[in-house]
Amino acid sequence: MARLEVNRSGELEVFARVIELGGFSAAARACGMTPSAVSKLVARLEQRLGTRLVNRSTRQIQLTPEGCAFYERGVRILADLEEAERCASAHAAPRGRLRINANVPFGHHFLLPLVPEFLARHPDVTLDITLTDEVVDILEQRTDVALRAGPLKSSSLVARTLGFTRMVIVGAPAYLKRHGTPATPDELLSHNRLGANYVRAQAGWPLRHEGHDVVAPVTGNAQASDGEALRRLALAGLGLARLAAFQVSEDIAAGRLLPVLEDCNPGDKEEIHAVYVGQGGYLPLRARAFLDFLAEKVDIDRGGPARPDARRQAGSDPGGHAPHADRRTGRARKRHVDP
Repeated sequence: MARLEVNRSGELEVFARVIELGGFSAAARACGMTPSAVSKLVARLEQRLGTRLVNRSTRQIQLTPEGCAFYERGVRILADLEEAERCASAHAAPRGRLRINANVPFGHHFLLPLVPEFLARHPDVTLDITLTDEVVDILEQRTDVALRAGPLKSSSLVARTLGFTRMVIVGAPAYLKRHGTPATPDELLSHNRLGANYVRAQAGWPLRHEGHDVVAPVTGNAQASDGEALRRLALAGLGLARLAAFQVSEDIAAGRLLPVLEDCNPGDKEEIHAVYVGQGGYLPLRARAFLDFLAEKVDIDRGGPARPDARRQAGSDPGGHAPHADRRTGRARKRHVDP
């Protein structure tokens, strides 16, 4: 009977707040407790479990491997509890802080323009948004949903596909006037090819010429930390850049950038994912509302927020189900991806 005397869901919630808010003091304020009470609660939890969950220092709280596993599973349990309460109340609404980490191009062209509408629809939700093209550790950064482009490696996280974007090499008219427009991969090698400096940047630009696949190395005189910075450098006439089509569709339409070597474009596409902790379990209501909102509003092929009358919804089927989802339960199917 000893287990019944322990409020394990309450412990889980406090522990999760410690991790998500980065310390005992912030968690104490959020939970209406004192920092000392929160610290003692975590210590009691560690004693009951027989393992250390966090490494404490004066500056930060860092999860141990055991703590990371406990937090991940605990978040799923809390999400299931929230879902059960939502099902029991037809009037429940998404609420709470939602931490979003998005790559910079997606953030600028899709996410940020939609924030006012999402918050108007869900006024009890608070968004905490970080834009970076670097891969982040979702657990370490206390991120609820990460929005990423490109291939994903295996892990215990779950991915929901939002759509696909083709890649295109572009240059400013002024740059092409000065240096000429390359017509073959060999001619491309004499041009200034702007690249990214983050870890997951591709080693080169894939091309297809005369039936053969080739890769042009990126050896320009400038690198940048995100796709939007590369776009700005290309617009300034510094060199050529290979970017997502949705980033430059308006620039191309307006003549600010011109596509290059489209005859040699291999047609490869980058997949845009929403990644979250869960291993197929229910999401917190606020996270699910956010993902459903993106599926409704984002049309990556069009290069921006979907028109209200758009029939096709990026990242969902006509019935409104997420890709990799079980139609009977609404649960996301397990898809392991890189944390």
